[in-house]
Amino acid sequence: MIQMITIFKAMVEVALFAFVGQGILYILAGARRDKNLVFVMLKTVTMPVTKFIRFVSPGIVMDRHIPLASFILLIVLWAGLTMGKVMLVLQVR
Repeated sequence: MIQMITIFKAMVEVALFAFVGQGILYILAGARRDKNLVFVMLKTVTMPVTKFIRFVSPGIVMDRHIPLASFILLIVLWAGLTMGKVMLVLQVR
């Protein structure tokens, strides 16, 4: 069970770091960010999360808010997985 939590936590961390990288490139590259190869690769990594958030969110939510909602969901998932991992480790004792 702890291996599954560790794997999911690692996947969430990769997506979180991809969002952080996207944010940094958003600031640095400006309007030309869609032509930046690294930005496109990071966007590909985060695409499943953003598509999921777009699917579950109501249509009134603007598209520019979807990445922020995705980032917040990933942070909540990361915190939950971390707490679950700590609980499992403490139960072993």
